[in-house]
Amino acid sequence: MVPGNGHMVTSSPAPAEKRGHKRGAEVLRTLESWQWKAGILLGLGALVGTCAHPPSLLEEVQSGGELRVVTRNGPTTYYTAGTGPLGLEYDLLRSFAKYLGVELRVLVVDRAADVLPAVAEGRAHVAAAGLSAQDDPAHRVAFGPSYQQVTEHLVYREGRRRPRNLAQLRSKRIEVASGSNYARTLAKAQQLEPGLVWTENPHADQQELLLRVVNGTIDYTVVKSDSFALYRSYMPELRVAFNLAEGESIAWAFPGRADPSLREEAAKYLASIRASGELNRLLDHYYSHMPRVEHVGTQEFMRDVRSVLPKYRATFEAAAARTGLDWRLLAAIGYQESRWDPAAVSPTGVRGLMMLTEETAATFNVAERTDPVQSIQGGARLFAQLQRKLPKSVNGPDRVLFALAAYNLGLGHVLDARRITRDSKGNWDTWKDVRPSIRLLADPRHAERTRHGFARGGEALNFVNNVRTYYDMLRWTTRDSDDEAIWTQQQSAPPILEASADNRASRPRSSG
Repeated sequence: MVPGNGHMVTSSPAPAEKRGHKRGAEVLRTLESWQWKAGILLGLGALVGTCAHPPSLLEEVQSGGELRVVTRNGPTTYYTAGTGPLGLEYDLLRSFAKYLGVELRVLVVDRAADVLPAVAEGRAHVAAAGLSAQDDPAHRVAFGPSYQQVTEHLVYREGRRRPRNLAQLRSKRIEVASGSNYARTLAKAQQLEPGLVWTENPHADQQELLLRVVNGTIDYTVVKSDSFALYRSYMPELRVAFNLAEGESIAWAFPGRADPSLREEAAKYLASIRASGELNRLLDHYYSHMPRVEHVGTQEFMRDVRSVLPKYRATFEAAAARTGLDWRLLAAIGYQESRWDPAAVSPTGVRGLMMLTEETAATFNVAERTDPVQSIQGGARLFAQLQRKLPKSVNGPDRVLFALAAYNLGLGHVLDARRITRDSKGNWDTWKDVRPSIRLLADPRHAERTRHGFARGGEALNFVNNVRTYYDMLRWTTRDSDDEAIWTQQQSAPPILEASADNRASRPRSSG
């Protein structure tokens, strides 16, 4: 009897030939069994071999052809302007992607709390948003090498009494973002001054808190020194009371898994740009306390009018004739952009006398941006195009001023400012009403509701004012014979850029 399917069965002895067949069948089953086991072993070996050498994160990025980064919209990280995307983090990441030979893909999140989870959960390869290791007490990610050292400032509004120490912060309104490193800094300070109290705001970001200080809603907040250098350019009322923490390291964050390949490659890249001086040039460009947009003294400008402008005047005139513009307006733009230097270049890659991006140059068939003739022609065509794209309801001098702002800021941001003006019941077709709204593009309460996000509106206003100043001066110093009647009849304000008294450009400071 043999067991079979739970049943008991009887079996007769088999004849000899049948017994032979049985033994053969047993041998065949044995061979088949070994073949099956060998196949399993080979399959497992192949699987183990594959698992032993999975692609590294660096190989994954390079084979996929893109570097996915997560950041936030803001002046220290990533934002768009008339020249295209800008921001220290963006410029560093763009250069790093080029170093890797891949495309850069940027994911912008609204909240600071969403940055690190995007990396920890695998949605991004790198997080770059002015981060430090203190921003990740849970150790969800791995930080690369530091590329910048910053200090944490306690800031207050000009005109208020400056606190000199922690004891003078008692009973004051201090706010920081909820869960931020600033809250941890204050907690350490509280050990020295038990009477120190503060509020963690779960809804406000850095810009909003600084605006609350400026508006007097709160007394103090905390901000990193790199951010302060930029925010103060359009919040000049801010002042530093004292430092709460020093020597904080800013770095990129990478996935916390054991594979360090991408992090190590980033370390090599940062070491290379530190050695070449490119890192210092970028830091100086973005965080210098000198404003990027400024006008020069009258004597210096007049010296350049006499010695430099004659080289390019005919080219400005020819470009103006083709586009229907005033050549002196084009010259004023060129002077503000580069001081009429055809070899000028910014750390962001904008270059040439009219400071064109690669994209703009390609659009207007500018093969060599440092060629002054091509650059002036391209800049003229760009400005004429911006004027054409503005709504037809914007007329006269306002149209020129709107186009100037768009040349610096980007047309999308100017249209955003018009919508802000309309929503606040202002006249969105006049520069006088829209100008304050351009400044508001740096205010997160407004920028987050616009189509194109944050913009350094204060710089655009400086750009417009400076160009108007240079234009005024050029009209008075480069009089053509056919302009005589205009000059003798209208000496108070140039017809193209005439404006109301509350909106005039500031005059250059005399250097004498």
